[in-house]
Amino acid sequence: MSIELHLSRRERQIMDIVFAREEATVRQIQAELPDPPTDMAVRRLLQILEGKGHLGRRMNGREVVYFPKVSKQRAGTSALKHVLDTFFDGALDEALAAHFASKEAVGEDQLKRMQELIKQARKEGR
Repeated sequence: MSIELHLSRRERQIMDIVFAREEATVRQIQAELPDPPTDMAVRRLLQILEGKGHLGRRMNGREVVYFPKVSKQRAGTSALKHVLDTFFDGALDEALAAHFASKEAVGEDQLKRMQELIKQARKEGR
């Protein structure tokens, strides 16, 4: 399934809410949006996201419930690839260097996990 990567600020906010909740109604989404637009505007954004292939919907009584059409993991992998390609010319090492240069500390457990993943990738020839 081809998923469009380009989302507006509001579309990203909505997707964040739906991923966090796993599924949500228009009212639930509207309640969590900062400076929320009208319910008709939220409905229109949901239709756009559905058209782009990001959301599915099902009926729950008289209410429409929206859910992500791809897993959070798959969406995250796709978004990460887009960020790497856009900002780091696909260079993971440069992205990691930029992260390490930031003021956020990387925990010892995270470093060990990264070392394990590197070893595994080498072993598998990736």
